[in-house]
Amino acid sequence: MQRYEPKILLAFGEAVSGNKKVFRWLADNGYVELAALSNCINSDTDAFYWLLKNGYPEYAILSNAMDGYDDAYIWLKKHNFSFYIVFADACRNRPKAFEWLKEHELDLFIHLAKIIFDVLEDQRRSSYDYHKIRFN
Repeated sequence: MQRYEPKILLAFGEAVSGNKKVFRWLADNGYVELAALSNCINSDTDAFYWLLKNGYPEYAILSNAMDGYDDAYIWLKKHNFSFYIVFADACRNRPKAFEWLKEHELDLFIHLAKIIFDVLEDQRRSSYDYHKIRFN
């Protein structure tokens, strides 16, 4: 992800946040993998499988690491995607990951991690349904 221009990464952050117009711009202007990753982060399984089938397995696995799947971390480590491990940890609000990003002057990735963390937290909160609580 570090190879993208800052404006493209900012657009990616907007797409993750749900901006459909920016999502469409990414998809139509040669950044379909980032558009797919933004949907994957937002729990779109079709986007996950698209990433796997179209040459971007590291993005699909990164999304799983952001969700805390241990096997995703193992895969990223095995395939030498060390930066993605740190970024996934930052997206899970891990202080050491934020420190590492700051030390390496990767403030844009701190910004993205905060956006992604908020989106993931919203997903977790919305999956909690108080109607299903059992009272005995």
